[in-house]
Amino acid sequence: MSSRTGLSPSGGHDEYRRQQPGPGARVSSGKSDRGSETRELLLVTAERLFAEHGVEVVSNRQVSEAAGQSNNFAVGYHFGSKEELVVAIVRRHSESIERRRIDMLAQVTGSPDLRDWVSCLVRPTTEHLASLGSPSWYARFITQVTTHPSYRKLLVDEAYASRSLQQGLEGMFRLIPRLPEDVKQERNDMGRLMVVHLCAERERALQEGTVLPHSTWESTAAGLVDALVGLWLAPVTARR
Repeated sequence: MSSRTGLSPSGGHDEYRRQQPGPGARVSSGKSDRGSETRELLLVTAERLFAEHGVEVVSNRQVSEAAGQSNNFAVGYHFGSKEELVVAIVRRHSESIERRRIDMLAQVTGSPDLRDWVSCLVRPTTEHLASLGSPSWYARFITQVTTHPSYRKLLVDEAYASRSLQQGLEGMFRLIPRLPEDVKQERNDMGRLMVVHLCAERERALQEGTVLPHSTWESTAAGLVDALVGLWLAPVTARR
């Protein structure tokens, strides 16, 4: 692997082994199982490399090499393109987040409390990140993707496909004051960036052992909900 990029082959293997079943688990040796294991290894490795170096910088070949694949075209074989690899990484996590959000929405149906609906937009993600343990890379991966114009569109498309996310947004918008459309869009962008970047900073700090303002993901979520409620209820300055 090129020293210019600093991409380490060992990181992908170590993370993959960390996520594998224990000694008592059944291990399949069929071709399809080996293919699934290779696919999972590529996903784990790509997520880490994209999080650490950026999606644009890391090539499919580098992902394959860092995952220890002798076939440098392994990513193309299993996913097709880098765009499809990015979507596969997102979907690898979205099922858990979606399930948590659906459960939360069922509990707040009809609630007149704005905090309940904002929580449905924040806590499914922070709870999922907490479940990953440390080190994890998903929050930083999302930050890298959202700051790249082309790949950001892939995330937006995935978000629009989430019915539970749309339900959460609809519930929230019913409870906020009527806002000019440009202000509404601006605050929506502010809120999204706040969640994405704060989660990424916490994830990085956990890996580095840095002192954090919040001791848990739960308290991080509470702080985000407080800030987002304030954001949506803030007065609007008249614009010229």
